[in-house]
Amino acid sequence: MERNIYVGVARLEVHIEDAHSLKEKRSATRPLVERIRNRHQVLIIEADHQDLHQRAGFAISALSTDPVDLESRLQRVEKTVHETWGGSVLAWDVEIIQV
Repeated sequence: MERNIYVGVARLEVHIEDAHSLKEKRSATRPLVERIRNRHQVLIIEADHQDLHQRAGFAISALSTDPVDLESRLQRVEKTVHETWGGSVLAWDVEIIQV
């Protein structure tokens, strides 16, 4: 019996008001990225706005055989972002794809 595999992908976009260089941007976002990786067993990469100082776009992904598990895990990631990120969250979009 073959089980379906699901990929959950979230796109997160944040504003870093006090960043005036890429180094300041990285130092502001690094703790958030590490916290998400460590707590939620997901892959997170900076996927957009790499050349901007005050904006960062991240792609967050996870795999599961249960789409409900994926949705729940990504909701917990979103909760972590809102509880720990000091700046503005500009966007949060989630898509679950069956592979």
